[in-house]
Amino acid sequence: MMEQTFDLAVIGGGVNGAGIARDATGRGARVLLLERGDLAEGTSSNSTKLIHGGLRYLEHYEFGLVREALSEREVLWGIAPHIIWPLRFILPHRPGLRPRWLVRLGLFLYDHLGGRKRLPAAEGVDLTRHPAGAPLQPQYTRAFAYSDGWVDDARLVILNARDAADRGAEVRTRCEVTALAREGEVWRITAGGETFRARAVVNAAGPRVLDLLGRAGEPSAQKMRLVRGSHIVVRRLFDHDYAYFFQLPDGRIFFAIPYETDFTLIGTTDVDHDGSLAEVKASAEEIAYLCAGASEYFRTPVTPDDVVWTYSGVRPLVDDGSGKPEAATRGYRFEVDGGTDGTPPLLSVFGGKITTYRHLAAEAVDQLAPYLPALKGGDWTGSASLPGGDFAITEAGARIAELAAAYPFLSQRAAQRLIRLYGTRASAFLGDAVSLADLGEDFGHGLTAAEVDYLVASEWARTAADVLWRRTKLGLHFTPAQTARLEAYLSERITPQ
Repeated sequence: MMEQTFDLAVIGGGVNGAGIARDATGRGARVLLLERGDLAEGTSSNSTKLIHGGLRYLEHYEFGLVREALSEREVLWGIAPHIIWPLRFILPHRPGLRPRWLVRLGLFLYDHLGGRKRLPAAEGVDLTRHPAGAPLQPQYTRAFAYSDGWVDDARLVILNARDAADRGAEVRTRCEVTALAREGEVWRITAGGETFRARAVVNAAGPRVLDLLGRAGEPSAQKMRLVRGSHIVVRRLFDHDYAYFFQLPDGRIFFAIPYETDFTLIGTTDVDHDGSLAEVKASAEEIAYLCAGASEYFRTPVTPDDVVWTYSGVRPLVDDGSGKPEAATRGYRFEVDGGTDGTPPLLSVFGGKITTYRHLAAEAVDQLAPYLPALKGGDWTGSASLPGGDFAITEAGARIAELAAAYPFLSQRAAQRLIRLYGTRASAFLGDAVSLADLGEDFGHGLTAAEVDYLVASEWARTAADVLWRRTKLGLHFTPAQTARLEAYLSERITPQ
């Protein structure tokens, strides 16, 4: 088989890698995106699922990072209004912790650092009258309300990859890089049993960034700190649409967020991760910590027995010498090796957070531009909708109503689910259907063969886990028998790679 030559090979199918692939492809480069597993299988699908500035980072004087993230909130909301939507947070005042004046000052800065335009400003709240006060213990009577955003993190990755592919990029999943070496003016890459050539390489391997550098024979002086963030999911603890920002006596904070209609998401922890990256999971201590923290605020205690699911991700943070994991910077750095005297460059990405991925990608591509003549123009991704997001942020409700009207057999909940996953592309697999039967087998909870076939053909899904946990989040609702049936269906239709 003839070896293909690309302008740029991006290694790592998380949010940074997918974002860089999209940006570079849109600027005219021929791009190859390589991911060892499924897209967003690691850190990028295991976040707290927030598009936020990081209110607590103000305490660590990370004003630049907070400003950058805040400026990105409404940009991302604008290009992906189907998978990103505003969320109002309630921050109860707890005597003996951060004084009220300090929280008020922090929220004032939060409102004014990043060019907030559409999101409502922070305000004081009387919890004895506000609906968010009802689930809380009675001693919490005062709070602040402020705005941030919610995101379906895995779909953010997948839609960036989909847009890159729509613009001409080649996306290969389950295609691990086993060899990487310079060969004259190009990189020679062995992955998935094939060999590719690229004029430049981006190392966006996340927690494995240093491992990939070692494989390429490019040791780095940069130190990384791997920090595990764990979350628990319990049955719904409250009926309203507000989320909570809670403070604990040890100085840490955590969130309680409405999740997938029927659940509450609680997290996150910050624990140095020294174990394998192959299996990252919440420890019993982390689960107990989150349950105890939630029980300090909610009237109904939360116990480990109430936990229906946990997930954990390892954040690849720049090691800035911070004593506590939660104090380590969420900023990012680049390191470029080569690129002079005809030597093909290797750009490595260290750190980052999901909210700043788009800005990170634009900076990365800008750094590669001097070495790749194919790259033309500057940052373009902030005004170009992600697939399915080609409607105004004020039209999300109308889109749900339109879909329900066009397909009367869909319930309101089903129409909302499909719009929040696929936006205007939901009709790609609904087609001319006039009944649920027209969409093929129903695997449960509205997931039909037509939708699964679309995910296989257009979104690189291969397994039940791909479909249920990273494409649709229906894994929380599926029974083992339903999951087994879906796995069997997929195995019948997918040729092993």
